[in-house]
Amino acid sequence: MSVTPPTLTASSAGAAPSPAATTRAVIQDFLAARLAGDTARLTALFADEVDWLLAENPAVPWIRPRSTAAECAAQSAELMEHTVPEDARASIDAFLVDGADAVLTGHLSGTVRATGRSFEGPFALRLTVEDGRITRHHLYENSLSIAEAVSDRTR
Repeated sequence: MSVTPPTLTASSAGAAPSPAATTRAVIQDFLAARLAGDTARLTALFADEVDWLLAENPAVPWIRPRSTAAECAAQSAELMEHTVPEDARASIDAFLVDGADAVLTGHLSGTVRATGRSFEGPFALRLTVEDGRITRHHLYENSLSIAEAVSDRTR
């Protein structure tokens, strides 16, 4: 996944960026920080209070309720603790921005370290940026595939 910062043009150099341009830039920064595992940068990108939605799954240690910037940023590190980094894949098929809101769709896959089992499936991520920080993070993913990969029971 590559992340390219927005380019200023002569006509936009003196003007304040549009809400959509700000949203796109913050989300690109978020993706770059996530890819780099930069928890400090992720914490700075999340608002103090975040509307976090990810279907709760008690069997999966990195999938749990979160609401603060630090908790949200820690999700990335927790995911890496429980999965095999070399097997982690994510591709983005669409990156749509409308004002303060962004939606990314794509495909993700990985392997759970404890079981050696893999998971995969499509995802949709809805994000909202206000005052340059992420205030909403709603992730919809194949939670059944992840739960099965974490389980020590045979499929």
